Amino acid sequence: MELDFTVMAAMTVMGFIAAFIDSVVGGGGLISVPTLMWAGLPMLNVLGTNKFASTMGAFAGFLTYLRSGTIDKKIMRVMFPLSFIGSVAGVFVVRQIPPDFLRPLVVVMLIVIAIYSVAKKNWGSDKKSVRVSHYLLGLIMIFALGFYDGFFGPGTGSFMLFLYLMMGYGFLGAAANARAANFASNLAAVIIFTGFGLVNFSYAIPMGCGMILGAACGAKMAITKGAAYVRPLFIGMTVILIGKQIIELFK
Repeated sequence: MELDFTVMAAMTVMGFIAAFIDSVVGGGGLISVPTLMWAGLPMLNVLGTNKFASTMGAFAGFLTYLRSGTIDKKIMRVMFPLSFIGSVAGVFVVRQIPPDFLRPLVVVMLIVIAIYSVAKKNWGSDKKSVRVSHYLLGLIMIFALGFYDGFFGPGTGSFMLFLYLMMGYGFLGAAANARAANFASNLAAVIIFTGFGLVNFSYAIPMGCGMILGAACGAKMAITKGAAYVRPLFIGMTVILIGKQIIELFK
């Protein structure tokens, strides 16, 4: 497909929408990946180009949350490198092992998250103290989720947000800290994808520019509206992810 004004505009607009959602609860790849597939890129280039554009958006969302003071900097200093290293390991492993065997497990995990989030109506409305046991579990899980993001990816943002909720953060704090960890895993993956020459910059740059604006707007909306906005969006996106993964199972 020739890269004309229409294609660039589509990349920018869809990037904005994807990043707006992704900066709050994750799942933006449900929009950006099909957009790049529509553009006619080979699948590996779709993944690499999407990661590059997503990293631009993730950085904007991360920066917005950081400036607002909603990110726990002490946690971030530990979680950021763990997520980064985990993602690097995941990217290298996925080149050796097909990731599709994870899909049924992902569906089950997303269903559990959705049910738990709906059942616990007041869950995540306020920030609680983080227990030492939860903190230690968080260290292990953020590395595992970074690995998962590099290895497979779908639902990473939702899983990370859920992890921070389990550690005791409210929905807004969980969204902010999840964005920092997800930025780390994206950054690691995009460095490797770029090194392998799997990023199409003609598509990545316009989509990434849209994502920068969308992520900043989405993060600001989350900060302004708080848990009343983040919680239903999180549940809705989790349900959509479940549907998407079930459809993929039966293809």
